[in-house]
Amino acid sequence: MSGRALSFGVVAEAYERFRPGYPVELFDMVMAYEGHPVRTALEIGAGTGKATRLFAQRGVMVTATDPDGAMLAELRKHVPTNVRTVQAAFEDLRPGERYGLVYAAAALHWTNPEGRWSRVAALLEPGGVFASCGGPFRLADPAVEEVVRAARAPFLESDEIPSPDGTPPDHEMQWPGTELQQSEWFTGVQQSVIERRVTMNARDYVGHLSTISAYLALPPAEREQVFSQIMQVLPDRVEMAADITIHLAHRRHQD
Repeated sequence: MSGRALSFGVVAEAYERFRPGYPVELFDMVMAYEGHPVRTALEIGAGTGKATRLFAQRGVMVTATDPDGAMLAELRKHVPTNVRTVQAAFEDLRPGERYGLVYAAAALHWTNPEGRWSRVAALLEPGGVFASCGGPFRLADPAVEEVVRAARAPFLESDEIPSPDGTPPDHEMQWPGTELQQSEWFTGVQQSVIERRVTMNARDYVGHLSTISAYLALPPAEREQVFSQIMQVLPDRVEMAADITIHLAHRRHQD
């Protein structure tokens, strides 16, 4: 796992405060795909537990994993008692217990592509479900997006994470669905989108930027400069296009 993936602990409280949670539609979509109630789940890269609580509050016994102890400490402040935490990178999890659901929320791109799907499959009951969700958090107004891009440009060309396998943004099937379709371990790959708009004030938008890896990778002085430049060009309130793309697949029954 890269250094950028491990940089979130320093901003665990900001991550909890500024990143939006997940809507109940996501839980409903996963359960409808599964077709029967899921009792146990393993979460990859749980962070501060934004997705953890969506599942745990609805009765799923969640094992939340993350390599960052600061993130898990923040998570434990917010989740029900039916959540077990394991401080470990996905690659360091040892197969043993199998789960009805393995899922990742805005975290799968941090995992090592080598052996990714065999590792997921080893953690799933045959017929169990893998789910991944995420999506860019973009300014909805093109004019605002343009002035923010110009303010950011001296420091960062882009603050988005490119598709891990190079799938173009206009391709019908997006990553990780593209990889799931090619994997011998999975079947019935499904892609869905939950449309979402979020309105926030300018300071909270910059707070959100402070949790994004591209900014975390900047030297602190540059980071403060770019946030100051962006604050100067923002209106008081901004609307965000925050659609969630969900990929679902069943683990094949062979062992």
